[in-house]
Amino acid sequence: MPDQLTSLILAGCGGMAGAYAKVLRQVEQHFVVLGRSQAGAEKFAAEWNVHVGYGPHEEQLASLETVPARAIVAVSAASLSEVTKALIKFGCRKILIEKPAAMDPVAVADLARFAEAHGVEAYVAYNRRFYSSALQAERLIAEDGGALSLKFDFTEATRRIEALGKDAVELQGWFYGNSTHVIDLAFFLAGEPRELQAQSCRALEWHPAGAIFSGHGVTRRDVVFSYHANWLAPGRWGVEIMTRHRRLVLQPMEELFCQHHNTFNLEKISSNEELDRLYKPGIYLQTKAFLAAKPDERLLPLAKHASLFAIYATIRDGGVYSKS
Repeated sequence: MPDQLTSLILAGCGGMAGAYAKVLRQVEQHFVVLGRSQAGAEKFAAEWNVHVGYGPHEEQLASLETVPARAIVAVSAASLSEVTKALIKFGCRKILIEKPAAMDPVAVADLARFAEAHGVEAYVAYNRRFYSSALQAERLIAEDGGALSLKFDFTEATRRIEALGKDAVELQGWFYGNSTHVIDLAFFLAGEPRELQAQSCRALEWHPAGAIFSGHGVTRRDVVFSYHANWLAPGRWGVEIMTRHRRLVLQPMEELFCQHHNTFNLEKISSNEELDRLYKPGIYLQTKAFLAAKPDERLLPLAKHASLFAIYATIRDGGVYSKS
């Protein structure tokens, strides 16, 4: 096995782990795979022609002659915190954790404190920050002198979700585990909220916290924003940013459209989409950023992620958020 500094642990052997494996192979990064079930491990091993361990993660880590200092955690959402803590205990000091890192604000804060106490450089994987469409939107916003206003929609396709067979814990945390992809990108482009007034109502059997969400506020960059999401009705994710010269529309979020003054037409803006066609969108550049020695501002530190949960909880549950 390559030494501790040149190798990497890939925890998980599902679809997201496969997306990372594809990139790691392309960039010739050696990795060790830790699975959970024997069936999942054997399937992943056959697909990627790599040895995959299975069983309790702490037992697998204890059996390694040398535990790599870096890891990517791509296990099920309900297991993210547990597996990350095991990796930290066994010496991993730079970790990329799939969102949401843990299933509720208390657990995320606990994981962030645990990582900080062990001197770990930990990030949460919000890959939409690395979409070619998002990178182009960011450039155009800067070119126009910044955003003026923002609106976004995180409506979930509930009937599709219900057919996935997810466990109850993951479904109850669906807002934190999935909808925050949209919210994170919106506030990454326009600044995090300084003031927020939120409403939440109705419910789904598997998501009692709410099913219809609306709110408005202003970000720390003085960008006025509003949002709406209705999980009981049809819809789709989307982010719109208004500047002095353009309305930029990410809907679907993998593509960027632009409306100029004196026209009602939305024009598709070309961007360097090749990487997002060859790999799961955003994953290639996100993985490269994580592997690089120099920190990348698009990578979300775990501690910062934990602090944002006060905003997420306000959006999910309703109420008022204010921070000077």
